[in-house]
Amino acid sequence: MPSRKSAATIIRSTLTATAFLFSLNLAAQQPSNADGWTHYGGDPGGMRYSTSTQITRQNLSQLHPIWTFHTHALDTPRTGSQDASFEATPVLAESGPQATLYFTSPFDVVFALDARTGQQRWSFDPKVGALPLGGIVTSRGVALWQSPTPLPPGQCSRRVLFGTVDARLLANDADTGTSCPGFGESGSIDLTQNVNYQHHGGYGLTSPPTIVGNVVVVGSAVGDNQQVDAESGLVRAFDVVTGQQLWSWEPLPWANNNHPRTGAGNTWSVISADPALGLVYLPTGSASPDYYGGLRPGDNRDADSIVALDVHTGNKVWAFQVVHHNLWDYDVAAQPLLFTAHDGTPAIAVSTKMGQVFVFDRRNGHPLFPIEERPVPQTDVPGEQTSPTQPFSSLPSVSPLTLPPDDPSQFHRSLWNRIVCRYKLHGLRYEGIYTPPSLTGTVLFPGNLGGVNWGSAALDPTTNILYANNNRAAYAATLVPQVGWFLIWHNTVEGIVRDWPCWVFSALGILLLNILYRYIQLWRKSPSAPTRPWLPRPRTLLITACVAAIAIPATIFQPPTNLSHFGHELSPNRNAPYQILRDPITDADDRPCIAPPWGATTALNLNTGTIAWQSPLGSMVPGQNTGILSFGGPIVTASGLLFSAASEDPYLRALDAATGQKLWEYRLPVPAQSTPMTYTLDGRQYLVVAAGGHADHSSFRGDSLIAFAIN
Repeated sequence: MPSRKSAATIIRSTLTATAFLFSLNLAAQQPSNADGWTHYGGDPGGMRYSTSTQITRQNLSQLHPIWTFHTHALDTPRTGSQDASFEATPVLAESGPQATLYFTSPFDVVFALDARTGQQRWSFDPKVGALPLGGIVTSRGVALWQSPTPLPPGQCSRRVLFGTVDARLLANDADTGTSCPGFGESGSIDLTQNVNYQHHGGYGLTSPPTIVGNVVVVGSAVGDNQQVDAESGLVRAFDVVTGQQLWSWEPLPWANNNHPRTGAGNTWSVISADPALGLVYLPTGSASPDYYGGLRPGDNRDADSIVALDVHTGNKVWAFQVVHHNLWDYDVAAQPLLFTAHDGTPAIAVSTKMGQVFVFDRRNGHPLFPIEERPVPQTDVPGEQTSPTQPFSSLPSVSPLTLPPDDPSQFHRSLWNRIVCRYKLHGLRYEGIYTPPSLTGTVLFPGNLGGVNWGSAALDPTTNILYANNNRAAYAATLVPQVGWFLIWHNTVEGIVRDWPCWVFSALGILLLNILYRYIQLWRKSPSAPTRPWLPRPRTLLITACVAAIAIPATIFQPPTNLSHFGHELSPNRNAPYQILRDPITDADDRPCIAPPWGATTALNLNTGTIAWQSPLGSMVPGQNTGILSFGGPIVTASGLLFSAASEDPYLRALDAATGQKLWEYRLPVPAQSTPMTYTLDGRQYLVVAAGGHADHSSFRGDSLIAFAIN
């Protein structure tokens, strides 16, 4: 006779197996999203499409905020506050009057709100520990799971699963917010195990998990350019009920033969899923470090790839690498988008930081649009060996692949700004896309921001038009030897030179020494002794004036500081022969030194393989349609509207999905760095967006989740 413990185990296993089969069947039969928003990307395949139609072109003027919820995430100063970004997209669990929105703050505090009123039902704080300065501090969302049959009391039949920036996977009761005691250790799993954890604080989760049946799959975020031997980019699957690990997949098995071992290749963005096929699709990142590959020779597969894994076993079914031997931080940042091609083929579209879009049969990885390997520029850095070719999609790029010149007819710069741009571009190597980083400096275009970044793309399944926000900014990348005058200056001398008290004390010291010398002359009764020793000599005053002339510009015009997304970076690259210096190529007003638009939304027809339209998104100059950098993505609705609020300016916008024409905009309290979502309850359509500002501009940040609806 089986023991009570083994009997309980059998019952639990039966329940979880039933949940898995039920979920697969449910996913195969139900519409992907309908009028709700059940996943971070709208549906398991990240289409970001809603069938909601109440908000139309005709009634946009009546769209207004109906409630606002504040997370208070920034109210109390803490480590990481200056780097925190509110990038969340809520998900909806619809259950009649109990319809609930779930989302996270940058510090992984989970909130459950009444989806109609915005009133808080509960919150849960996982107590994230101290975080390093200059890192990515964010949480983009959660995943939901519901058992088809009730579990024993207290076992969480409905669950919210989420990862934390300090590398934990947690499961909470969706009804109460309490930890699920049977999941891992008291509702939590430590993900720092078996990944070569480096204790530098750059390892964690920023994207929501992906759930298929009773399997929850998670990747990881690994700190860029910190060291060669970074954490493993291990992808793991756990039982959604017990937290037991089911399988793991290592993206860089070849790295074990490298000395030092190469790390990363991690999946930090959102994993898409096809429950009917039993496949999950991983967008993988670069092997470490990003800009120097001399210690990771070869193509570095399966880094910088789209990888399809069997969700039951973790076995690789197929993969395609979008960048060979990545030296440009061109990791796959966007969530893969699953859709049905015009001939009925189950397809997957991969949008990239280069602006290229690759489309495959998602069953086997066969390209649906031809892909060509083309020769690219080669390196001149000792010890580096670049790939002779890179893959190019036959689809038109959603953003330019070559650096557009600064055209005065499109944007007039002042004479000073033209001089600044010429100075910054002078001497930099540039031979088109994939020009490798160099010791003297290279232009990277597109820059590490994209093209298409983590905001991903949206697609209307009735037209198969893909919509993507894209950035158009150039960066300069320079490899800096680990030992040399530059680092001595940067790490030691520059801090003194830029410190105004040092200059003040130096000037006072010169004056005091001169006065002391004159008093000594008077005491010795020297023939040249001054009659007024307390009065500095003209030569001393001239020297002091020269010191001031150097001190004023040195202390007022400070160099750029490390910024997590947009700005200057000097990364240590421990164990590599070079550090990486990266700077945006901008004029004195921080505007890109190329012709606008500097940010845009592009519509790509995946039936015809042609660009439907392109429209600048936002503006950096009042009254001019210049476009602006953005991160979050667009969403599209069945009423033909495209909503976006991802740009650095503080607006939520509605575009005509057919033409790209701006139809409506609303000024938010601060810019949003997130993707909106929408849903319909009781015949009323809600549009919800997180507005928290950008961490790189700390004076314009907030904590608002705002819901809009028609009067």
